[in-house]
Amino acid sequence: MSVTEKQLVFTIKGMDCAEEVAILKRELSPIVGEDHLFFDILNGKLSIESSAAKTSAERIIQVIAQTGMHAKLWSADPGNIEQKGFLSRYGRTLFMVASGAITAAGFTSHAFIAKSVYAALGSESKGISHQIPLIVRILYGLATILGAWHVFPKSWYALKRLRPDINLLMVIAIFGAIGINEWFEAATVSFLFAVSLALESWSVSRARKAIESLINLSPEKAHIRNPDGSETEVLVKEIQVGSIFVVKPGEKIPLDGHIIKGESDINQAPITGESVPVQRGISDSVFAATINGNGALVIRSTKLAENTTLAHIIKMVGETQSKRAPSEQWVERFAKIYTPCVLALSFLLLFIPPVFLSGDWQTWLYRALTLLVIACPCALVISTPVSIVAAIAASARQGVLIKGGVYVELPAHLKAIAFDKTGTLTQGQPQVVSVIPMNGHTEAELLERAAAMEVQSDHPLAAAIVSYAKTKQVRIIAADNLQTIQGKGATAQINGTRYWLGSHRYLEERGQETADVHQKLEALSSSGHSIVIIGNESHVCGFIALADKVRQDAKPALEQLRQLGIEHVVMLSGDNQGTAQAIANQVGIKEIQAELLPENKVQAIEALVARYKNVAMVGDGINDAPALGRATIGIAMGVAGSDATIETADIALMSDNLLKLPWLIQHSRRTLKVIRQNIGFSLAVKAIFVLLTLAGYASLWTAIAADMGASFIVIFNGLRLLNIRPNPNLQVKQP
Repeated sequence: MSVTEKQLVFTIKGMDCAEEVAILKRELSPIVGEDHLFFDILNGKLSIESSAAKTSAERIIQVIAQTGMHAKLWSADPGNIEQKGFLSRYGRTLFMVASGAITAAGFTSHAFIAKSVYAALGSESKGISHQIPLIVRILYGLATILGAWHVFPKSWYALKRLRPDINLLMVIAIFGAIGINEWFEAATVSFLFAVSLALESWSVSRARKAIESLINLSPEKAHIRNPDGSETEVLVKEIQVGSIFVVKPGEKIPLDGHIIKGESDINQAPITGESVPVQRGISDSVFAATINGNGALVIRSTKLAENTTLAHIIKMVGETQSKRAPSEQWVERFAKIYTPCVLALSFLLLFIPPVFLSGDWQTWLYRALTLLVIACPCALVISTPVSIVAAIAASARQGVLIKGGVYVELPAHLKAIAFDKTGTLTQGQPQVVSVIPMNGHTEAELLERAAAMEVQSDHPLAAAIVSYAKTKQVRIIAADNLQTIQGKGATAQINGTRYWLGSHRYLEERGQETADVHQKLEALSSSGHSIVIIGNESHVCGFIALADKVRQDAKPALEQLRQLGIEHVVMLSGDNQGTAQAIANQVGIKEIQAELLPENKVQAIEALVARYKNVAMVGDGINDAPALGRATIGIAMGVAGSDATIETADIALMSDNLLKLPWLIQHSRRTLKVIRQNIGFSLAVKAIFVLLTLAGYASLWTAIAADMGASFIVIFNGLRLLNIRPNPNLQVKQP
């Protein structure tokens, strides 16, 4: 549906580049609010939070129509999607090519008739050529119309609104050139501007298609296993959650799910960026669009086609235009000031020399028109969006999902990074090391009671205890009146007796800690174990010691971060001080904060932000979501992370590889460097041509050619970000 509970979604015809996005923002922001507008240039879509819309969809369509663009409610139903005709798909390109060809024909004809290339260029009259044959004027006129065909409507609406934009400036320059009999200049400007617009549209598409191509990776059909054991081929979009499907060796996995039978090496590169296939077996998660290896798999789907990790990545990247980077925002603000200023300067250039300095009207009119062409900020406007989209596309191919342009630049400015412990610095898969019964209880009794209270929890420690109990063939019984105490433990009625389970802190709060218990707990904690204590209302029944392994990439990743100049690294953990300290010693972190509740982690992040301003939080669990949201940048471990954590985070490391973190900082710094190069180069070209125009050395067609050339340069400089390369100055090798 085009109207959902949360959004109004429109298809916009004519929204091809960042300039159209700026126009739509300007017109719609007063009635909707800029923060509620979300643009997808590649698919020509605009989404508006329906709760923020103060007017109807019909009113929004009318406002968009006043800009020269056309909108209609978007529909996901393929039968309702308008099929583009030949002209709709290729019209702009055909008109541009025809304009260039006819301009060349007009120039050749003029040179042939006048028997002079200089005459065709207007050089014999110092840029003001009057002797143009009728047939040449007709050819130039036709070339001008074709080149500016798609610009005329937008310029008309800009004139009606008295809000000059690029399109209006170009049309004024074109008609001004015709008015002083410079037909070649008019045709050339029209053609080169059409090329510039086509180039701009192509550049964004080129970067975005690095992600759009992922759509084709996911198969359209899947082999569903029926209850009787037979298989049916069904469209992926029709498969419901919980359905069982079969993936044969070498096939692509159609949906996200869990393996219930079989094992195989799976190529997860489209999702995680991992170059080496990973082994997956029963209970492991798999993603849509990944490629099965040599083993047959039976998988139970966990998400609908539109909700898979792949679909989520495509959607996020498609909406990156809505979260604009600081550089993009600066360019927009600059262009709003720059264009009117140059327009005013053009009028001054037209009137002051002829009126006060006895200048020639025609000469200064030509220079004023040239300055209008220079006012077109094409290269400047496109320089940043192309770089940002290319950077996001390159990141996604590396398994780093960045949820908007604003989060591309921020890693370059990081001063401090806080890491969660379990599942982030460690593998998040603790194992039971020992079971220590006390006060007459047995190991089996401890496991039985602990498993009864933990069987419904998704915490890694709980899963490890339940798994260990099963391997010991302990019967898992039902717990009555189970109550979870956030960040501390749980209580329940088991076989008529009230039992509790929790951390060392919870034991202290209950006032049941003895000297003997304290001594044993401290010894285990100091050696890096996580302790789960079980007790009843009268005494401690015993405790279970668990240990988690440090990620292989944690220590080298932290060493690389220090080489990159990250000033402060801290570990935040809900675990006990001893366990946290043991892990910190292994990875080389000097500062730790342990035994933290979720709200304590938020307070720790707030303190870091107050001190360092730019702070990242890296975590994986649902209890990390509040801290991720409070940090300057929230970074989630994608594979191990919960859905809530990934949704809250600004960036997700889909491969769970911490070495992607220093890569992200390098990539962000490289992107910022490219953006600054593009902005500086674009402004330099503008400044040079303003001076050349004032001195009388610039012409209309050379000005637009220079702007187009600058667009070429900044676009291809930005697209270099699609090429992934590590920083050779980092000497730490991957394990």
